[in-house]
Amino acid sequence: MPEASFYILPSRSLSERYLFACKLIEKAYRSGQFCYVYTDSDRQSEQLDNQLWTFRENSFIPHQIYEDNIPEYEQTILIGTKAAPEKWRKLIFNLSSKYPDDLTQTERVLEILDNDEKLKLAGRHRYRQYKQDGFEMTSHNMSIQP
Repeated sequence: MPEASFYILPSRSLSERYLFACKLIEKAYRSGQFCYVYTDSDRQSEQLDNQLWTFRENSFIPHQIYEDNIPEYEQTILIGTKAAPEKWRKLIFNLSSKYPDDLTQTERVLEILDNDEKLKLAGRHRYRQYKQDGFEMTSHNMSIQP
């Protein structure tokens, strides 16, 4: 059964949301997983692309903005507004405000929300849609420290 995990951050900071996404993307890359990062716009894709280069001093995560070209190095993280290519559909990071396209091959979707009410409301709609589509749901409130 596919899984959708929601991470709710305590701040309303877009840069903190991207930083958190970068850390999760790095974790996925280090575990050998292909992943695709959905964004709402080319500008958002570029912002995340830039942050992946700079978020940690000694970190290297091969990534590129997806423009219908499959990268030569297969474990490249792809970022974009288009539907994910086949090999990149298993793990989806959804930073967009929309429900991702074509989740038939998806094993896990990660949604990262900050504490903005408008963003959380859109996230609640996607939560219901994932649940309706048979995803196992998990939520992580990141303001609660274990």
